[in-house]
Amino acid sequence: MCLAIPARIASIAEHRMATVDIVGVTRVVSLDLVPEAEVEDWVLVHAGFALQVVEEEYAKETLELLKTLPFFEDQEPLLAEGA
Repeated sequence: MCLAIPARIASIAEHRMATVDIVGVTRVVSLDLVPEAEVEDWVLVHAGFALQVVEEEYAKETLELLKTLPFFEDQEPLLAEGA
């Protein structure tokens, strides 16, 4: 199953590589596919790439929905409230 996860851009470095926050967990992803993305934007992330800029409300609703899936029960630190 392929799944894109909402993440918030914390910073952007050289070559459009961004540090994103996924509910308290940081990752470095490429912004090559979303050149319009800026710090504080929410993006959908899959396989190390930000795929799309999304509205904050959509991102938060999606994260809440993901928390209800059985697959994510073992990912508690990643999707825990306030983590």
